[in-house]
Amino acid sequence: MKKLFLIAGILLLALNVFAQSAESPVSETTLIFVRHAEKMDDGTRNPHLSEEGKARAVRLADILLKEHNVSAVYSTPYYRTKETASPIADSMGLEIQEYGLDAPKALIHSIIDTNKGATVLIVGHSNTTPLLVNLSIGEQRFKQLDEKAYGDIFIVTIVEGEDPVVERIAY
Repeated sequence: MKKLFLIAGILLLALNVFAQSAESPVSETTLIFVRHAEKMDDGTRNPHLSEEGKARAVRLADILLKEHNVSAVYSTPYYRTKETASPIADSMGLEIQEYGLDAPKALIHSIIDTNKGATVLIVGHSNTTPLLVNLSIGEQRFKQLDEKAYGDIFIVTIVEGEDPVVERIAY
């Protein structure tokens, strides 16, 4: 009889653990950070993308459409960042959500909390992109991008209970 109770107890414990894991799947949030594409040299503080930059923005959208299900797009309020984000946002039927950098740490936490379990594109600048990547992974790994560097994608994967993982690829 003791063996029967022991077996029943083990089965109940196993079923409880299985039920809890089935009810609460592990959430994976993906943050994709890019610097805006090539900008025009028009002498203003808010230039549009150059023809090369427009082509790069379309390439970025093509890559993301093939490999990621982007469900939100964030951009600073400048022409060059919004124009970099537009091809993917338009393709996915998404509105570009503008952000500022008054409180970058709070911004990252807000984006993660709002988009838990989703994939998000965040378009920034040579100095803000590495800053936000570093904040999302919790360490100072990346420095300001070279002013002529436009082709890096930083993909940060955040899984509950694990350290964030970052991958840097060129496009």
